[in-house]
Parts: sequence; structure tokens; C-alpha cells
Amino acid sequence: MDASFILSVISRWAHVGTAIVLVGGTAFYRLAVIPSLEGDCRDLVERIRNRWKMVVHLGILIFLVSGFYNYFTMIPMHKGDILYHALLGTKMMLAMFVFFIASVLAGNRPGTQMFRDDAKRWTGVMLMVAVVIVGISGFVKVRPIPAAAAVVQPSE
Repeated sequence: MDASFILSVISRWAHVGTAIVLVGGTAFYRLAVIPSLEGDCRDLVERIRNRWKMVVHLGILIFLVSGFYNYFTMIPMHKGDILYHALLGTKMMLAMFVFFIASVLAGNRPGTQMFRDDAKRWTGVMLMVAVVIVGISGFVKVRPIPAAAAVVQPSE
């Protein structure tokens, strides 16, 4: 096994593992924590958010590093594959939206308090978008590479 293969496996594990932790944590927060803490539990919610903030920020960093590595190593295999690039571009834009919502929900800036005040709605939106991202990811991973895109054209 060469080093690039090992690095690709580690990058894929990091990317998928981070998705499991962040999406699973968000689902737990939305389905268990929020309904359990309705009422006057501001102190507990604040402590949970402060702890979760570290996980969210580290997760976003791991997503960005591993995602760009995975993307740039796959570009040569998908040269000319318009659908692949369109779907990955869509996935990246949706991921930036999720990163924003996750950051403001975990943050404490006064300007984003409206998101935290309606955390039930925004974690639900985040989970729905995350499902779309996972669906796109699964599709592009198993989709056959079109024959026209698989042929790498020599440079002129």
C-alpha cells in the first residue's frame, strides 16, 4: 500500500466519522435535549452549548480539510463529469449553510440570538439539510463514472 492510499482512507474515515458525530449529536440535541429542557433551564442549556461549541468547531475544521482533500484527489477521475461537479458543488454550498447554522446555535453572539431562541426549528432544518447532503454523498460515491468522463484527455 502506498502512502496516498493510506492518506485517502484516513481522510475518508475522518470525514465520515465527523459526520456521524455532528449529525448524530445534532439529532440527539433536537430529539432528546431540547424537549427535555423546555422551561427555565438557561444555565444547563448554556453549559451544553459551550461544550458542544468545541465539538462543532473542530468538526467543521475536520470536514473542510478532509472534504477538500477527498475532492481534489477525485477530480482527475471525474474530469468532464458535469453531474458529479454540479452535485458536489451543491453539497458544498449546503454544507456551508449547515456550518453557519451549527456555529450560530453553538455560539453566543448577540446578533445570532434569534437562531438560539428557535433552536428547535433550526436544528430540524439542519438535520433535513444534512440528510440531503448524505444522500448526495452516497449517490456520487456509488454512481458509475460516465465513460466520456473516465477518459482523461491529453493536454495540448
